[in-house]
Amino acid sequence: MLTIDDHRRDRVGLTYVYPVISRRAGGVSIGINLNPNNACNWACVYCQVPDLKRGGPPAVDLAVLEAELRGFVEQVCTGDYLTREVPPEMRRLVDVAFSGNGEPTSADGFAEAVVCVERVLREFSLADALTVRLITNGSLMHRPAVREGVRRIGALRGEVWFKLDRASEAGVARINQVAFSPEKTRKALLQCAELADTWVQTCWFAMDGEEADEAEQQAYLGFLASLENKIKGVHLYGLARPSLQPEAPRLSSLAPERLRCFADRIEALGIRVTVSP
Repeated sequence: MLTIDDHRRDRVGLTYVYPVISRRAGGVSIGINLNPNNACNWACVYCQVPDLKRGGPPAVDLAVLEAELRGFVEQVCTGDYLTREVPPEMRRLVDVAFSGNGEPTSADGFAEAVVCVERVLREFSLADALTVRLITNGSLMHRPAVREGVRRIGALRGEVWFKLDRASEAGVARINQVAFSPEKTRKALLQCAELADTWVQTCWFAMDGEEADEAEQQAYLGFLASLENKIKGVHLYGLARPSLQPEAPRLSSLAPERLRCFADRIEALGIRVTVSP
């Protein structure tokens, strides 16, 4: 049975399509994994992908992707998958989410994959019932094809969850292990928000027993301050599942009250916050 702790991409034996229970979305999410080779252009210390490596995905077989999605949606809509595999309180299909084992927008066929998803959802009369989501680090928004894919998601009234775990150069280097430019990231975030409803998603936890210090918190709050009317809000979440990266022993969850305290500081900026400990 599916649980919030089990986000295995190979659970149903498919290449690109996998079901998970999403605590933030509040039900069953159909994941689209465009990075089946476990390659990403970032290396976040909390990542739950096994054998993560740097790089990009192989070419997407769009015909296989569409066939897998069609078959799984049919199974959910006409079969007993939800009653057989999902706890009663989560037995609803909530979204189709581009997430997976690496940065989805690094796939050359990302925009075309969005078209495939739209075609299948319209075939089952689900285009207005399910949200199409993109979970992204936003680092490739400068590519026209990526912006086209995001535009298509926006046209479907979908949304983007844009990763921003820290907002200082040192903080991003420590948590996401990439170089960080506030100006470039702000530009990418604003481009994204112009094309589709965009939430900032932030993983907040302790490293080496310590929460991000006040300077790091101020950098984050300062980054968000100018985005009040541009983004839909912030998804602030903790460590629901263990990291599978070398840094895992250094990470620990924060008490729910610590997440709530930081959420209060974000809300003081006039920005909506959802909290998932």
